[in-house]
Amino acid sequence: MTPDRFSVITDGLPSQLPDLDPDETREWLESLDTVINVAGRSRARYLMLKLLERAREHQVGVPALRSTDYINTIPPEREPWFPGDEYVERRIRAYIRWNAAIMVSRANRPELGVGGHIATYASMASLYEVGFNHFFRGKDHGQSGDQVFFQGHGSPGIYARAFLEGRLTEQQLDGFRQELSHPGGGLPSYPHPRLMPDFWEFPTVSMGLGPIHAIYQARFNRYLLNREIEDTSNSRVWAFLGDGEMDEPESLGAIGVAAREELDNLIFVVNCNLQRLDGPVRGNGKIIQELESYFRGAGWNVIKVVWGRQWDELLARDVDGVLVNKMNTTPDGQFQTYSTSPGSFIREDFFGSDPRLRKMVAHLSDDQLRNLPRGGHDYRKVYAAFKAAVEHTGQPTVILAHTIKGWTLGKDFEGRNATHQMKKLTKPELKEMRDRLYLEIPDSALEEGLPPYFHPGEKSDEIQYMKERRA
Repeated sequence: MTPDRFSVITDGLPSQLPDLDPDETREWLESLDTVINVAGRSRARYLMLKLLERAREHQVGVPALRSTDYINTIPPEREPWFPGDEYVERRIRAYIRWNAAIMVSRANRPELGVGGHIATYASMASLYEVGFNHFFRGKDHGQSGDQVFFQGHGSPGIYARAFLEGRLTEQQLDGFRQELSHPGGGLPSYPHPRLMPDFWEFPTVSMGLGPIHAIYQARFNRYLLNREIEDTSNSRVWAFLGDGEMDEPESLGAIGVAAREELDNLIFVVNCNLQRLDGPVRGNGKIIQELESYFRGAGWNVIKVVWGRQWDELLARDVDGVLVNKMNTTPDGQFQTYSTSPGSFIREDFFGSDPRLRKMVAHLSDDQLRNLPRGGHDYRKVYAAFKAAVEHTGQPTVILAHTIKGWTLGKDFEGRNATHQMKKLTKPELKEMRDRLYLEIPDSALEEGLPPYFHPGEKSDEIQYMKERRA
């Protein structure tokens, strides 16, 4: 008797595998049918996912899933201990957020008006600060160090950090986008080593340039190591990118090279604030899920940082899978609506569609619902993702972090379609941002003239902490 044969797709290649034990196969299929009929499709789906997970643990050659649920890849119980001082790091981020926004706002005073971007860095401050404080390696002591491709529109935040460190002065910050006209020289609006060779290492603002250059830089570093030309074994290449930027052909065109070459010295961090110039990146879709499919399909390790820690309790209560299903089926355009809506609307529109969801958040106030955070703003979630990325071997890693564009800039900025084009803060917006960041700046300083930069003092705990971490 000839065994039954059927087509199986393994790692993209079709093959014919015989059924060596039809009775056992039938028992497995009947068991699945029973689970579906008795416990429902959600339970069957859960068991299938657990089987796939166990199969990968035992290196059984089954294709990987191209996308997973719209939740964090790393569950709370697997998160590592956060080694930093949470309070001090929060204060540092507040100072940098303020100075970055003030620098752009001051550059757009009536007699100047040179433009710039306020909202991009505001959405990714936590991503950068976790890197600066815990992961980026310098080039001192004979080390080749890490190479970081910064997202171009986030440059004000990098300048603002350098100001706190004492590497840039107030006069230099006031020269933003005035490279030739400002006395003593200005700061280029985007990363470029031509005018600042001791500050920037790579140009990145031409959309798609950062991703493809990072891939070939990581490949070249591996070449140097393998040919014993230079020891780059401790060097990593980091590329900080925008989700809209990933639509550029150069952004995804070479990701297969990184996977084939097993460039585990390469980490992409995609700031998924769901917005491009004047609206959602995928209003009727889900850009994080789409990018996950691209990168998984190309052979990358994918880590999603979607929700902040306050969601962990709700997901733990989600025994029926209704919350995860709601997350999976809500398009990006609607999440953008929630970022600008009151908690009462979120309660009715997101949680009100199912009594089980409504009950799940009955103990939370409207303000608490409004402030349920995205994962890219939670430094613990970001730290867990970065740590998993640097420890992963055999594949490049992409971290997809969900954020809100203009985060902490106030209700007139956060998640608004026009946020990318907004260049300055009004007096009420300045006061709202100051209060949001708990900065000791008097109203009088915001009433007349240009809004001031903020520095806590060279001997403050925050500045000492920054310098210690940098060292």
